[in-house]
Amino acid sequence: MINNANSIACSYLHNQICDNFDELHKWFCGMAAQLNYPIYSSYDIRDSGYKITNVDANIFPAGFNNICPTDKETSVDLFKKYIRMHYQFPVKKILMITEEHTKNPYYLENIATISDLLSQGGTEVRLAFPKDLPEVLTLESATGRKVQLGSGFESSDWVRDFKPDLVISNNDFSFPIEDWSAQLTTPMNPPRELGWYQRKKSRYFKNYNQLTNDFAKIIKVDPFLLRVETEEFSEFDINSDISRDQLATQVDQFLNKLKIKYAEEKISQEPFCFVKNNSGTYGLGVVKVNSAQEVKEWTYNARKKMKAAKGGKSIEQVIIQEGIPSVVTSEQASAEPVIYMIGSELAGGFLRTHADKSSTESLNSPGAVYKKLCVTDLYDSRARCPEENVYGWSAKVGLLAIGLEAKDMNVEFSKYTKASCGSI
Repeated sequence: MINNANSIACSYLHNQICDNFDELHKWFCGMAAQLNYPIYSSYDIRDSGYKITNVDANIFPAGFNNICPTDKETSVDLFKKYIRMHYQFPVKKILMITEEHTKNPYYLENIATISDLLSQGGTEVRLAFPKDLPEVLTLESATGRKVQLGSGFESSDWVRDFKPDLVISNNDFSFPIEDWSAQLTTPMNPPRELGWYQRKKSRYFKNYNQLTNDFAKIIKVDPFLLRVETEEFSEFDINSDISRDQLATQVDQFLNKLKIKYAEEKISQEPFCFVKNNSGTYGLGVVKVNSAQEVKEWTYNARKKMKAAKGGKSIEQVIIQEGIPSVVTSEQASAEPVIYMIGSELAGGFLRTHADKSSTESLNSPGAVYKKLCVTDLYDSRARCPEENVYGWSAKVGLLAIGLEAKDMNVEFSKYTKASCGSI
């Protein structure tokens, strides 16, 4: 059960959102209609009691198997609606390109769940790795389901015999995989070019924070309640004393600015921050920092965390991000909501909990447990669901930030048609 009893910000923002809902809805739909946005996305939300913001956004989300069961039911129609709105040709067959995980049964459960949601909407789905495979693999998910994956190359029998109309990617492209992408002729969503091989968190949070200014103006609140302060540090080398000293100096300045702001806002929380890989996922390359001195004295384990990202890729840029403690708990464990979107609409969610982590630590780490949080409650009564409402709107602002990010990067969505957002 979710508990955020200490969140003054949540109830206040909820009331302001409800009081200004029509104008907010108009703003959101107007923005969404001008942007290209992916078929799905997910957002890690932190509620500190004095502000609510999202601290991570994933364009190729795993974890669909963890969303609320009733949310899964509504997701079937949301997938159908998105495809119908944004593709002006029949989409009968979908090829899903996945991560190359053969020994992660929970990831396999995720792709099996997405495949089910698409299939229940009337499309035929095949799963594939973006590589050559001598034969089709049959793997087993966490619940014992058999999952078949073949080669994603269009010359392979697995794809040639299938003739997909659309490719949906659940591979985050931490590496560009150019040999596979060069031969692809079928439109893909999300586009490979939004992958982590070139995506930057600093760009996303720049857009997110700018959007919170507009959002705050509409609902008549201080943007501080919605922002997460974020700065880029572009010359990162974990093995360089000079680089770490420069990072420590910027961290010191960053924390001092937060301390002044917190004093103005009468917030007793001692500022802290996270140093995060600027292009990374899976909770890798993330270290909590309380002071500049900690950066200079990073332990072996801290240095190891910041040395390499997914696939052993070196970390060359980082962001310094305001630490947002969480007042959300579930059965006395620290928790944070994770909200999933399909297109521009809320699709699902869950609480990520971790009994061994404090309220100021990253919860996206081994040992996390996922608990129920249903955004479909909003369809029945927005007024009775303040948490889902406020957390959901943080995700929606994040979706717009991704759309602006894609625009900044000049990323094309092949054969995609812009459309006004669905009903909220």
